Amino acid sequence: MIEQTLAGRTAFVSGSGINIGRGIAIRLAELGCNVVVNGSRDKAACRETASLAQKAGAEVLVAMGDMSRAEDVKRVADAALERFGGVDILVNNAARRPHKPFLELTDEDWDSVVDVALTGSFRTSRAFLPGMVDRGWGRIINFAGMKAMRGYFEGAPISAAKHGVLGLTKALSREFAPKGITANIISPGQIRKDGEAEDNPKRTGSIPAGFLGAPDDIAAVVGFLASPEARFVTGQMIAVNGGEET
Repeated sequence: MIEQTLAGRTAFVSGSGINIGRGIAIRLAELGCNVVVNGSRDKAACRETASLAQKAGAEVLVAMGDMSRAEDVKRVADAALERFGGVDILVNNAARRPHKPFLELTDEDWDSVVDVALTGSFRTSRAFLPGMVDRGWGRIINFAGMKAMRGYFEGAPISAAKHGVLGLTKALSREFAPKGITANIISPGQIRKDGEAEDNPKRTGSIPAGFLGAPDDIAAVVGFLASPEARFVTGQMIAVNGGEET
């Protein structure tokens, strides 16, 4: 039984229909949070996440919306605030990772990635920070990625957006630490997708630990960063990658 250290808190998890996002939503529910489940397209997957979170005892809202669209972010944020009165824990997990040679990139290709990962994180932070400031407590948890931080092959927008998210996280950590709010960023390594084998040899060869990470491995770190015990951890990028070089 997981101790409900976050009872009474509300978490918003973007991109929480499947994989890492789903694992995070369920872990925060187990820790006692109300949870806002978000996705851009697959409502059935988000409803499945919501059902699993409810089984853990959470009150759940499914709020569909594309984090690249300002009007969607506003609508989803307004729905979360109306339902729960505030969001204490913001997890910006939504992302797009298309692969295309740099010289073939269009403005639309670039914007589609940056608008979700970077601008979306800016907009959700702007929406929920006022309430965190009023309550004197809050957690913002953003996402980078091992390949993005190294330099994503045929993925320049991904690397640029994720380095931007790191900068945003650092800036928020310094500005809002005096208000009781922390901001950190997680950089996952190779994490298996729902249904994928842990020992996929095509992917495990470069991992010193010898196995793929699981969504639960990321969710555990999110749970710590969201907890009261992490009050002195802010402005940090935490790599969760089985020992691979970041």
